[in-house]
Amino acid sequence: MKLAFVLFKYFPHGGLQRDMCRIAQECQYWGHEIHVYCLTWEGEVPDGFSVHEAEVKRFSNYAKYQAFHQALQGRFADEGIDCVIGFNRMPGLDIYYAADSCFKEKMAHRSKLVQLSPRYRHFLEFEEAVFGPDSKTHALLISPAQQGDFLRHYNTPPERLHLLPPGIARDRMVPPDAVEIRQEFRKEFGLAEDDRLLLAIGSGFKTKGLDRTLLAIKALPEKLKSRTRLIAMGTDNPKPFIKMAKQLGLEQQFEIMSGRDDVPRFLQGGDLLIHPAYTENTGTVLLEALVAGLPVLTTASCGYAFHVEKSGGGRVVPSPFEQGQLNHDLAEMLDSPQHEQWRNNGIRYGQTEDLYSMPELAAEIILKQVYDK
Repeated sequence: MKLAFVLFKYFPHGGLQRDMCRIAQECQYWGHEIHVYCLTWEGEVPDGFSVHEAEVKRFSNYAKYQAFHQALQGRFADEGIDCVIGFNRMPGLDIYYAADSCFKEKMAHRSKLVQLSPRYRHFLEFEEAVFGPDSKTHALLISPAQQGDFLRHYNTPPERLHLLPPGIARDRMVPPDAVEIRQEFRKEFGLAEDDRLLLAIGSGFKTKGLDRTLLAIKALPEKLKSRTRLIAMGTDNPKPFIKMAKQLGLEQQFEIMSGRDDVPRFLQGGDLLIHPAYTENTGTVLLEALVAGLPVLTTASCGYAFHVEKSGGGRVVPSPFEQGQLNHDLAEMLDSPQHEQWRNNGIRYGQTEDLYSMPELAAEIILKQVYDK
């Protein structure tokens, strides 16, 4: 079978992009031909993938997405595609992988002026094409909260909604030589035994709350602040946050890196994952940190925050968010005697919960839809 995987942009280390590749590779394992259709592809192409980039130029992103969708019309039939799997919302998909939360829910509290904008109408139309009751698209959901939102706003037939378990890579689990990895890492980065390294991992620094993190570090007691460092890692414009760090007097303790392939080493070398996101459908990095034994401080607005509470592997700042609460929790966690307990709880959770099988189950649902056509 020839399968089309469709997304707007591919770049290394993006969460949606990693998920797409892992699901496609699982389908490939079962003998199916993989074709990827996108606006842009950055980085290496996995073995056996055929990548088709569309040359589309428009002034706004939403106009570009509309033109991309239009450019695909007729291609799938002409090229013998048996199933279309989308990782961004658009009409005509057989399967949609719901990496994003419900747009209609998110915009429900915005002003009427915003709701009348062409951008709003575009995203609403594309979402309804996937979840509307008359659509035939099956949706792969990755957060329990999504199911209620889509049922409430679109009355989507429940049989078209498939809730998946998380799908983190097993190489995030704590390795047998974790102590040695940590020692070498901290030596490489010049970290003393009583220094505290915070990690902020994930593309989209604004959404992930990097500004909140910098404010929380600024508020630390002086002695603790002087031995605290922050490494942020991901794909985004770093300039606003470098400027903010300088304004707060934190430039010597703060570093931004682009996405890397050696994240597991950082998870062993760090002391705390801080992830005070404004909003996030899931928050896969929370699980990656837990199973690596790295305590987590996050916000209730992350879809996977409940795993932090359930595991006992860290703390969750409740909603509505208050900066003072984050400041307080960060100061307590950095020197808390509970650190080893949080670490062990996260490791144990990773050994007893299914946090890994998303690609296999997603491929199973996709291939069932292909065979049932």
